Amino acid sequence: QVQLVESGGGLVQAGGSLRLSCAASGLTFSRYSMGWFRRGPGKEREFVAAISRSGDTTSYADFVKGRFTISRDNAKSTVYLQMNSLKPEDTAVYYCAAGPRTLYGAVEATTRYDTWGQGTQVTVSS
Repeated sequence: QVQLVESGGGLVQAGGSLRLSCAASGLTFSRYSMGWFRRGPGKEREFVAAISRSGDTTSYADFVKGRFTISRDNAKSTVYLQMNSLKPEDTAVYYCAAGPRTLYGAVEATTRYDTWGQGTQVTVSS
């Protein structure tokens, strides 16, 4: 059974940093594209960042470019999201997701992912 477990969320002041982790189990991690998404208060879930199977291709939403970095360690079956220069509008529940085996590259579309974690809360105070 595939399971994704996020961690690393919390409360941070504006301008601060957090690193989210997503540990995967029940799958051959290196064979799956991964993504990070978020849902802010009263908002739809939106794309944040994605990474290809090998990690050589990444994609970012415009609002996080230059501030967030996605990476992965296939040996540890973990994908990371390093978040710097956090803003109050980054407050959200952050989710990691795995694509199906047929998904390649760093894909932005939420609907292309079929396995989701439970999410971790990130709160940025002003």
